[in-house]
Amino acid sequence: MPSDGNVPTGREPIRCDATETGTGDEILQVRRLVKVYRGTTTPAVDGIDFAVRRGEIFGLLGPNGAGKTTVISILCTLLRPTSGSAILCSQDTQRSPARLQSLFGLAPQEIALYPSLTARENLHYFGSLYGLSGRVLRRRIEECLALVGLSDRGGTRIDTFSGGMKRRANLAGAILHSPRVLFLDEPTVGIDAQSRNLILENLKTLRDDGATIVYTTHYMEEAENLCGRVAIMDRGKIIAEGSPRSLIAGMDGCSNLEESFLRLTGRNLRD
Repeated sequence: MPSDGNVPTGREPIRCDATETGTGDEILQVRRLVKVYRGTTTPAVDGIDFAVRRGEIFGLLGPNGAGKTTVISILCTLLRPTSGSAILCSQDTQRSPARLQSLFGLAPQEIALYPSLTARENLHYFGSLYGLSGRVLRRRIEECLALVGLSDRGGTRIDTFSGGMKRRANLAGAILHSPRVLFLDEPTVGIDAQSRNLILENLKTLRDDGATIVYTTHYMEEAENLCGRVAIMDRGKIIAEGSPRSLIAGMDGCSNLEESFLRLTGRNLRD
């Protein structure tokens, strides 16, 4: 495997900081994962491997169509892979999906809330699906509303919220049941700087409290400042992996993660 951070010329991805891998403390292991959608011949996900350690924020980056959301959907048991496996907390996600659903939380790209319900009503409904009830559920609802800065808007309908407020409420729903692993698919897209800053600070707090986070974003500055390690996908493959610092240092003339990302994936527009 290349160790100097140069742009890869074959199928093997860059894996910087070799000492970061193989620690035996992985909470998530993805092995030779493939997904080919019906009616297509080109894999959306093409034999990828990566591992996520306990208590880290792991960034899954890539241009549009790279396969990130497909990977997240497989990891969250919403989609079956064509082949390969994902092992979460020592359990195969495809063999025991129902047993695993209490272990992870998901904040998808689309707002996963009922617009005609209030924020508090939404959280009450989702909490009950995870088996929370009574005083415990009420306490967690108020804790999560406070964490995302919505304590004073808990009784307000979601359809009156701004984009940033909806994103913050979406995050509250994902963390309500205190999951061990949190999957976030572009949680800050299209929101104001204040909401983005609050969400990012909250993610650091969750990490410091022991949560493991898998994070997709198109904002390279976010990933550089937030993620301990990142994997860069393109056309269904992982083409680089390592800490943001190591990926930047491994490419001559690159001073930040965005420059490294563009060097790896090219500057052509992706639709």
